Amino acid sequence: MDINQQLIQIRQSLGGIAPELFLAIFFCLFLFAELVFMRLPKKEKASLYLQNVALTGSIVTLLLVLGQWNEEPSYRFQPLLFLDRQAVFFKIMITLSWIFTLIHVRVLKYDFPPEFNALLIAAVAGLNLLSMSTHFLTIYLSLELISISSYLLVAISPYKKAAEGGIKYLLFGSVSSAVMLYGISLIYGLTGTLDITSDAMTAGLNNNAELVITVTIVLTLAGLLFKLSLVPFHVWTPDIYEAAPTPLVSFLSVAPKAAVILVLMRLAAILPASYFSILGGIALISMTIGNVAALWQSNARRLLAYSSIAQAGYLLVGIAAYSRFGFETAVFYTAAYLFINLAAFFVLDLLRPQNNTDMKAYEGLGRKHVWISGILTVVMIALAGLPPTVGFTSKLFIFSALWESYRQQEFSWMLWLMVGGILNAAISLAYYLKLPYLLFFKKDIQETDDVNNRFSGKVIAGILLGVILLLFFKPEMLMNWISSF
Repeated sequence: MDINQQLIQIRQSLGGIAPELFLAIFFCLFLFAELVFMRLPKKEKASLYLQNVALTGSIVTLLLVLGQWNEEPSYRFQPLLFLDRQAVFFKIMITLSWIFTLIHVRVLKYDFPPEFNALLIAAVAGLNLLSMSTHFLTIYLSLELISISSYLLVAISPYKKAAEGGIKYLLFGSVSSAVMLYGISLIYGLTGTLDITSDAMTAGLNNNAELVITVTIVLTLAGLLFKLSLVPFHVWTPDIYEAAPTPLVSFLSVAPKAAVILVLMRLAAILPASYFSILGGIALISMTIGNVAALWQSNARRLLAYSSIAQAGYLLVGIAAYSRFGFETAVFYTAAYLFINLAAFFVLDLLRPQNNTDMKAYEGLGRKHVWISGILTVVMIALAGLPPTVGFTSKLFIFSALWESYRQQEFSWMLWLMVGGILNAAISLAYYLKLPYLLFFKKDIQETDDVNNRFSGKVIAGILLGVILLLFFKPEMLMNWISSF
């Protein structure tokens, strides 16, 4: 390819990543706006202006992403990025979680440093790039952009615990990134390429000993497992969930998981069969450790942290099934989990705004605040996977896909994974129903009532409740989108 063809390809590629280019420009403009507005005498008004700017930028990003839905699947900067409907769908989920985080901050009146919104923009840009990445170089660089932004977001939060949590997050993240980079170097040494769409990678991996392949895959997955909060890279999760502000935790609990799930699905096309049994083992161990550890938690956010470890295990089940239906159910589960988890953190924050989330603080609140407490109860039921919520539908789809794959491929580990997953779903009932029990069956021991009773908060919580219930009765509304990939 001569220089003219390269320049033409670059120009065409730049035209195909409009949302990411907008985010890069918006990041710079937001920093400039921050310098201008922070000179205003009233800091509260300046903060409100910046929030409006960030929210406007997020909506523009969503419109740009939606505009890519009907574009022909093609490479950008071949072979670094690939845009198809699957990538667009995940970018829509990431952008929606960003918009909701900004709304969460506004409704609950959080006072973040001005840099919070700028770092959030950078994180979203990294997540969008990760959703399109088809090369280990762009996968790694996107993960680092997300990670650095996330470390700073946690550390700059105006809470003492946040600084400690940020250090732990940085240390564990650095180790997982280093391990992943070593795994990527092994892949390059074995195959001579970093392009995950290349036949040379598949051939190179299949021509080596199974032990070598297994070690290489496990090392390479380290950075991705860290973002998914999966065992053994889950240790940071409870501390961060407890230390960081709730809107930030809400975002970090769903957006990175969505992008990483898509990367794992892309890797499924080129990695050998041992990849799926490894994913299945990691999924079962994560479900078990997450659910068992959650049984002893006395803090609501730590409980949701261990819940997210278990839920990430369920996300992997669809990929481990290694079938088109399995991948579709994994996408459905990711979308359902996004709405459920955003609702969980938002409603928890409505009941105890910007407060410590010790479980005892929720005792008896159900009798005083029936609407919000009722929504939290439905959300917990959804996380447990019970009807009539989309949580039940997503778990049913996941295990149906796994059973179908077991019948076709007859791998014994698939049967053990399904049995273990169902048993874990039963165990999770013990802690998911703990909060509803405290809300409605315990007496209120709190002398003060600091529940956020703003009408806007109740309306937003009601909308999320409607989505969670609607997708149970009409899952085809979402599955039709997913089936069009």
